[in-house]
Amino acid sequence: MTKDRNGNFFEDFRVGMKLRHATPRTLTEGDRSLYIGLTGSRAVLATAETNARRLGLHARPLEDLLVFNTAFGKTVPDVSLNAVANLGYADVRFLAPVFPGDTLAVESDVIGLKENTSRKSGIVYVRSTARNQHGADVLTWIRWVMVHKRDAQAPCAEAVVPPLEAVVSPDRLPRHDFGAAVSNVTALTGVMDLWDDYEVGERIDHPGAMAVNDSDHSIATRLYQNTAKAHFDARAASAGGGRRLVYGGHVMSLCKALAYDGLENALTMLAINAGSHVNPTFAGDTLVCATTVIDKFDLGDNAVGGLRLRMIGAKNVDAASIVFPDARAGRPVHAPDVVLDLDYTIAIPKKSATWSNR
Repeated sequence: MTKDRNGNFFEDFRVGMKLRHATPRTLTEGDRSLYIGLTGSRAVLATAETNARRLGLHARPLEDLLVFNTAFGKTVPDVSLNAVANLGYADVRFLAPVFPGDTLAVESDVIGLKENTSRKSGIVYVRSTARNQHGADVLTWIRWVMVHKRDAQAPCAEAVVPPLEAVVSPDRLPRHDFGAAVSNVTALTGVMDLWDDYEVGERIDHPGAMAVNDSDHSIATRLYQNTAKAHFDARAASAGGGRRLVYGGHVMSLCKALAYDGLENALTMLAINAGSHVNPTFAGDTLVCATTVIDKFDLGDNAVGGLRLRMIGAKNVDAASIVFPDARAGRPVHAPDVVLDLDYTIAIPKKSATWSNR
């Protein structure tokens, strides 16, 4: 019996296949420190223990995208070791906070397959779920990824493209136990903008920019134990006339960190409604981002409201030059410098507890 670990190619997948990913991973304060060092994250709840306690939590949770990228990394050897590229996300829900010392285990179900017309690759759709050491679901998501075929002539199963909801509706958003203490957040960030101050249609050009270093994106991807060849195998990349891709989750983390300025009082990501890695990012590119407010809604909580945001990340341009394509006009057409289009929902404290549904 061979001991080669070559991962699954497109023709190996079947709709209904269940994948139990090795191995469970315990996250620690060391992971948090390295994540901050690689991204510059300043999220208020995750930055200081005193912040979290003053805002009503028993301890500071880990950054949402640190958890997401770690759980994602567990799926790579089975789902995307032989990926051409990770293409997008839907129905990502951050169901419960994760704290240092928690252990994550991840399973995936194959929910869709579609061979590409070239017959050299195909799209694999999976639903993945991460659970903690108590068996509680903490994160679930759908993603689709383009995967090489081992043999271009190999027969493939009939195409199945799963229905994907465009948005996680407010009634399906996780409810976290935030109390009135979250009103203390402005004293910690020094910024007074809360849920009431954001308007639908408002645009924020985040002022920061961050270059992607070869060492940083490599370390970040190893931090998540993501072994996809596209990020590490320079020989294979150069043989194809390309360069190693920066892991899309690292691009998300960098843009989220840059988006702190203008969204300082955000408490947590509740969901990622949809996301696409529009164009590749390579070492040496400098990232910027801009955000528009798509919607705001009551969460049935006197202290906290929801903001649905669309963040576009771009490379080697100014944030002010980013164009937001009309998301209603079918598949958006982006400029070549756009690398990320992320639609997500956050929880943020309210100034008033009397606001009613629009």
